Amino acid sequence: MTSNTRVVVIGAGLAGVRLARRLGELGLRATLIGEEEHTPYNRVLLAEVLAGRYAPEVIALPAPADLVRSRVTRIDRAERHVHCEDGSVIAYDTLVLATGSNAKLPPLRGLFTEDHVLPEGVHAFRTMDDCLGLSKAVRPDARAVVIGGGLLGVSAARALAARGAQVMLAQQAERLMERQLDPSASKLVLRHLKDLGVEVHTECRVRDVRCVGGAVRSVELADGYALDADLVVLTCGVHPRVGLAQDAGLAVHKGVIVDDELRTSDPHIRAIGDCAQHAGTVYGLAAPALEQAEALAELLATGAGAARYTGTRALTRLTLASGTPLDLAAFGEPTPQPGDDVIQLADATRGTYRKVVVRNDRVVGGVLVGELGTVGALARAWEGAEPLPQTGPLLHLLTNDGGS
Repeated sequence: MTSNTRVVVIGAGLAGVRLARRLGELGLRATLIGEEEHTPYNRVLLAEVLAGRYAPEVIALPAPADLVRSRVTRIDRAERHVHCEDGSVIAYDTLVLATGSNAKLPPLRGLFTEDHVLPEGVHAFRTMDDCLGLSKAVRPDARAVVIGGGLLGVSAARALAARGAQVMLAQQAERLMERQLDPSASKLVLRHLKDLGVEVHTECRVRDVRCVGGAVRSVELADGYALDADLVVLTCGVHPRVGLAQDAGLAVHKGVIVDDELRTSDPHIRAIGDCAQHAGTVYGLAAPALEQAEALAELLATGAGAARYTGTRALTRLTLASGTPLDLAAFGEPTPQPGDDVIQLADATRGTYRKVVVRNDRVVGGVLVGELGTVGALARAWEGAEPLPQTGPLLHLLTNDGGS
């Protein structure tokens, strides 16, 4: 591509901003279109804003010069034009979809008003507007019910507790963060939340959101038990934003389908980040989004001979420093198979837990809670997929230097 090539990126989140900045460093200009009125920001740190640890401007991303604030309504693939809500039309040679994902809104009775909006006191937790609205609404001793006990639900519950709310968390699965953590690690996260005063309900399904006069009053569980609520926070996961791609006739399954060059079914359109599906996987995590942005920048700047994107071995990491610190990391397969070696170190007094799974002399997974001193060395061993040294006990993998 040349410096005159028109690259347009839809989406001003982590992936879109990283791509635009990297292209600029490589001599290509990109027009970035973001529909939020806020300066681009790091969505990963919204819980710290909610907790009051960071002001919104602290998590701002460096905005590229060519930033257009508008919502894209249509992609004209034949003319290679992007149509925006404000009436503007932007031409492209290469279009990149970095549209991210939306919060999942569960099918609960009473969740929406007759006007199809959330009742007063009910908040999603995905955008800066969500965060600021919730931050404004929370009061000391407010009764807040968090629906969903995954990574985002744990982060939100912790942040609300830091603001002095009486927090209840309702999780349908049998334990917290069941997708990332093993049972022992989940118990430590449960203990951490309880120490903060959070009331946790697992293996319970929320059936109904009860409102009076358009404002939430309680959340009813399937067993009939009701949780009084001034606030309800929805942290039930996300789904890729693929509406533009579908309307444009691109191939979409769980996300926008891309190949190893992050190309969609239209050779002039690429996709990265939460909206992209590569090799059957939609990651929904920051690290893969950033890796895809870096790979695509190289591809666009240097052409077909550049290294391709072949996937990310994603590590889930949560570090919340406000109040009582919570640090955890998980990667690979933390649940062992028959024949695997498992090394564990647990300290009940300090609330720390470290575990690594080894298969055929290779690290295949691990989980750490409370102490992450070894996570770098463990992640490198896992990502490299190289055989472990034959000398020394496997316990060295969990020592403070990770055996490095």
